[in-house]
Amino acid sequence: MIEDVYIGIGTNLGDREGNIARACRELTADDIIIVRQSSVLNTSAVDYVDQPDFLNTIVHVRTDLSAENLLERLKLIENRMGRERTFLKGPRIIDLDMLIYGKRVIITEGLVIPHPGIIHRDFILYHLIELDEDMRDPEIGKLYKEVYYDKKGHDCSSLS
Repeated sequence: MIEDVYIGIGTNLGDREGNIARACRELTADDIIIVRQSSVLNTSAVDYVDQPDFLNTIVHVRTDLSAENLLERLKLIENRMGRERTFLKGPRIIDLDMLIYGKRVIITEGLVIPHPGIIHRDFILYHLIELDEDMRDPEIGKLYKEVYYDKKGHDCSSLS
């Protein structure tokens, strides 16, 4: 079954623009089709803040890979690109996070979908809204634009 999947891409080391472009090329395969990419935003590091700023984007892909197989592919791409996991939330050449996998809620030892960071990171919410303003969180059922604008203290009822 073909699923619509949203993958977050972040980088704060080396040629950040080049890292995003390479990650997108690496993602493209017979079993992964990139449908659309959000804008690219420069964002400050979160959690561990003593590191360079990140460039972040999200790609909407379609794939028939299972969530587990797609996660393996993302880790393989990170490794091929030279990602080193020196410490949690530390600097990284590339970070590929599966954010949304269809309309599914998945909770396993190695995978939580929707990604738990979505509602806590404004740049992720912003990118998801940019790609699909009618996207709902599969777990809580709320529109991401409502979550985003509630956090910002704005009424989003007039948004179309």
